[in-house]
Amino acid sequence: MRILVLFDLPITTLENKRSYRAFRKYLLKNGFMMMQESVYCKISLNAEVEDAIIKKVKLNLPQEGLVQLLTVTERQFSRMEVLVGQAHNDVLNSDERLVVL
Repeated sequence: MRILVLFDLPITTLENKRSYRAFRKYLLKNGFMMMQESVYCKISLNAEVEDAIIKKVKLNLPQEGLVQLLTVTERQFSRMEVLVGQAHNDVLNSDERLVVL
């Protein structure tokens, strides 16, 4: 599963800017990767992990703005087409687990 967080936050006041930076910093510290401006995603291995991630995001929401969350399967996510520009390939973007013995 992939959890997508899409947001549009105001940055007109100093407090708005602080909230925006804090929310973005929270997402990055907790394993979300930026797909594009204001669109972040994270891999969830199962429904229990997904629920925990969603609860944590809800606890860290800013006071103002629009924050949306969408969960899609790996199959749906892999069918996404890049129409203009290039996808970033510098981040390991897979749900396969690495086991080193």
